[in-house]
Amino acid sequence: MCCDAAYWNEPRLRCTVCAMPLAHRRRAAGRARYRCEACFDAPPAFDATLALADYRAPLDLLARNLKFRARLALGEEFARRLALAAQDALDTEGMPDIVVPVPLSRERLVERGYNQAWQIARPLARRLGTRADATLVRRIVHTAPQSKLDREARRRNVGRAFALARPLDGQHVGVVDDVMTSGATLDALARTLKTAGARRVTNFVALRTPKD
Repeated sequence: MCCDAAYWNEPRLRCTVCAMPLAHRRRAAGRARYRCEACFDAPPAFDATLALADYRAPLDLLARNLKFRARLALGEEFARRLALAAQDALDTEGMPDIVVPVPLSRERLVERGYNQAWQIARPLARRLGTRADATLVRRIVHTAPQSKLDREARRRNVGRAFALARPLDGQHVGVVDDVMTSGATLDALARTLKTAGARRVTNFVALRTPKD
């Protein structure tokens, strides 16, 4: 229990939009919401982000074990904790109508054999009492790994990477990923979702890098 508290229950104040840790309390005018300077100056296409903790030792090892070593049970654990965070942060009306994983390209899915984001998204949707759909969003461009690129290159890398199978007609979409770094992938996906008619996009990410 002490270990769990030490590594998971971080007393972090985070930007409600991108989940970046905040050094100081910044309250959006007239609203009980905290935003980082970047989200004030250039708001991303997504509306909110829930993150469990920073991407750092030892939690980064859990994310790598899920992503590269097929420790798929970790997806269920991330989902359980994200569902609890959602119950604390979102009211009933704020829950997503549908939950989708950030998709992998066909090439990367064949190489890895599974999508780690789907391993979180499916049990998360079940715990939130909504539906999960792994076919709504397709990655139509096989992009270079984001971890190897700088911030601007990441944005160019995923700018036109996604396509949707059908329109969304005002739905609130929950987007799931294992790690959020610059937010470029999630921003590009949110733009695609909103172009297709999504009313709101909320990200559910296991871990957030404390710096872009």
